[in-house]
Amino acid sequence: MLIVRPPSLLIRALPRMTWNLRNGQNEVYLTFDDGPTPVVTPWVLDCLKEADAKATFFCLGRNVDKFPDLYNRILAAGHSVGNHSYSHLKGFRSGIKRYMDDINLASDLINSKLFRPPYGRILPGQVRSVREHYDIIMWDVLSIDYNRRLSGERVLKNVTSNVKPGSIIVFHDSDRASDNLYFALPRALEFLQENGYRLSSIPNSGLRKTEMNLNDAAS
Repeated sequence: MLIVRPPSLLIRALPRMTWNLRNGQNEVYLTFDDGPTPVVTPWVLDCLKEADAKATFFCLGRNVDKFPDLYNRILAAGHSVGNHSYSHLKGFRSGIKRYMDDINLASDLINSKLFRPPYGRILPGQVRSVREHYDIIMWDVLSIDYNRRLSGERVLKNVTSNVKPGSIIVFHDSDRASDNLYFALPRALEFLQENGYRLSSIPNSGLRKTEMNLNDAAS
């Protein structure tokens, strides 16, 4: 089963994570996971520039290690970045020390207090340890662009049918997601702008002062 929006019960059970950023403004927050990659990330940056949109890139440390110029290009374009671990470990299969060591290895390359768990999977003990140093950023709209069994049209609909003010939307600037992303992202940007949304990046600090409203998130 493909879950675009996380169930409200899950959100209520995990309030120490940020699932959206509803603050009374008509803003949405595009995020891109698993980059940077040499072909897809530059294309995404060009799309965002053309749309005058800002976004947040949750980078893998191993990719920043390989492509530091791409990482610097993201920053130079005025986007924010987040830590997506070094090697994309699965939290459910990793002990706390190994999990934190991998995140900290990435932090040597990625200057950010934002963290998104790979696969969105993280155990309670890991949450406690991560929260000592980072804000954990989840989402309330998952495009599922990485699933090659889905069409670009379906990926686009996953976004346009579920977005709300304050939504955090997940795309992937990865080779695996590229075919669906090439179709869906320009059309999603057009839809969001036509519907009056401002496309903003997630601030790199101070999120705990503006964390989501649980009643809004469950609606």
